[in-house]
Amino acid sequence: MDDVFVAQLMTAEPVTVTPETLVEEVANRMLDHGIGSVLVVDEDGELAGILTTTDFVQIVAERKPKDETPVSEYMSTDVLTTSAQEPVEEVANRLIEAGVHHMPVVDDGRPIGIVTTTDLAAYVSTVQSPSPA
Repeated sequence: MDDVFVAQLMTAEPVTVTPETLVEEVANRMLDHGIGSVLVVDEDGELAGILTTTDFVQIVAERKPKDETPVSEYMSTDVLTTSAQEPVEEVANRLIEAGVHHMPVVDDGRPIGIVTTTDLAAYVSTVQSPSPA
């Protein structure tokens, strides 16, 4: 996997929202796109945070009016990122060490994609040769 880079596995053009976007709208977007996270970008298009399905567990648990709560209340701001040229093996190790499932791919601070543990599992399943019968 040393010669496989993030650019080959990432989902390009990730779904983005602003910190002011209401969480109900984000939930609907995530459902519509069948995704587990959205990237939060500032007015300059730079990565400001990430909101994942795990964050929605907290939202529901706290029973705040979801339609009146902006994303900025729940997004993670200490986000691990990668570049499109980082080897996949390094990214996989960083995801495991941090215990996270989504890593934005950035170029000069702007998100250009996202790589997830699902992307990594799909890649590994296609490169593994089947077991002998």
